[in-house]
Amino acid sequence: MKLYNYFRSSASFRVRIALALKGLDYEYVPVDLLKGGGQQFAADFKAMNPAALVPVLEDDGTMLTQSLAIIEYLDETRPQPPLLPKDAVGRARVRAIALAIACEIHPLNNLRVLGYLTKTLGASEEQRNAWYCHWVETGLATVEAMLVRDSDTGACCHGDTPTLADICLVPQIFNAQRFNARLDHVPTVMRIHQHCLTLPAFARSVPALQPGAG
Repeated sequence: MKLYNYFRSSASFRVRIALALKGLDYEYVPVDLLKGGGQQFAADFKAMNPAALVPVLEDDGTMLTQSLAIIEYLDETRPQPPLLPKDAVGRARVRAIALAIACEIHPLNNLRVLGYLTKTLGASEEQRNAWYCHWVETGLATVEAMLVRDSDTGACCHGDTPTLADICLVPQIFNAQRFNARLDHVPTVMRIHQHCLTLPAFARSVPALQPGAG
C-alpha cells in the first residue's frame, strides 16, 4: 500500500489519520505541491489522478482518489476499528459533520483556490487571508452548532470514539491555525480537536512529523 500525499494537505492528513486508526502500514510517497510549480502536475502523477490532487492511495495495484472515498474504502475493506457508527442515523450524522467540513469549508480554502485569487484575480495577500478566514470561521461556526445541539456529541464528534467526522475536523483546525483564523467562537470544536490530538493515531499523523515538513 502506498500513499501519495503532501504533508500539509488536509485531505492527505485525513487519510493518514484513517490509516493510523486502522493500524495499517503503508509507504509514504511525498508529492510536493509547491516544488517546481507543483509535482502534482507531473505527467506520471496525473496518470494516477487526472485532477492533479493529493492524496492518491495505491492498494494492490488499484489507484484510489478523493480522501473521503479512500477512507470509506478502507472502512469497508478493513472494518476494524470502524470509522462510522453501526446505526443508520449515526452514520448520517457523522457523514453530515464530515461533509460540512470537507465540502463546505475545505474547497474554498484549498491551495489552488487561494492561488487563483492571488495569481489570476489579483487579490492581495490581505484579501486572500480575509477570504480564507471568512469561510473557515463561518463554516466552523456551523459545525459547532451541529455538535452543540446533539447529545450524541461526546469526547469526539460522535460519542467517545473517533469517526470520519473527527478525521475531517482535526486537519481543518490545523489549516485554520496556520492562517490565524478566529477559533474562540467554536469551543466544542476546539475541545474535540484537543482531545483527538491526545490519541496516538492523530498525534503521529500531524503535518510537522511527515517527510518534507522540515
